[in-house]
Amino acid sequence: MIGRLRGTLLDKQPPWLVVDVAGVGYELEASMTTLVALPGVGEPVFLYTHLTVREDAHLLYGFAREQERALFRALIRVNGIGPKLALAILSGMDETAFIRCVMEDDVKSLTRLPGVGKKTAERLIVEMRDRFPHWEHATEGVAIADVASGQGDALRQDPLADAEAALVSLGYKPAEAAKMLSGLDEGLSTEAMIKAALTKRLAG
Repeated sequence: MIGRLRGTLLDKQPPWLVVDVAGVGYELEASMTTLVALPGVGEPVFLYTHLTVREDAHLLYGFAREQERALFRALIRVNGIGPKLALAILSGMDETAFIRCVMEDDVKSLTRLPGVGKKTAERLIVEMRDRFPHWEHATEGVAIADVASGQGDALRQDPLADAEAALVSLGYKPAEAAKMLSGLDEGLSTEAMIKAALTKRLAG
């Protein structure tokens, strides 16, 4: 099991990133919350990781905070929630916001996330509620508004197109992704643009 990586950030193309560790390039998939918290390409980086082994692939997921990884692992234990949907949930809201939705039975906010319908939201609330009292540091997560300003540089020449592609990869339809990005400052980096779009979506 690969539990964490420390190395140099080689590339960021949401939702993917590559980290060089002693000459080995590890490709990871990460939530948008983690991606906007990362330093620029070429800078040192530390990530908590989760490895999923399938018959056809070994998939590595990266997290800026241990608490985010813990929530990811809790989510994929819920019936019907796989790694892709878990990352989509973590991209749309951080740990604190998700815990608040569960504890307050906020089905409406959860159903704004891609791939989360009413039944899935209700199942998440029922199955996750009893786990949170044990999360002593759950309220220490970084709020969406804090990371929406973003760090990181534009990944390629068209941050808007990159942001739209990343939103589609999370499960949003192309037309829906375009609507979420409309009206945003085109001077934002790709990561910041994605996070701002997700924040706008969550706010309704």
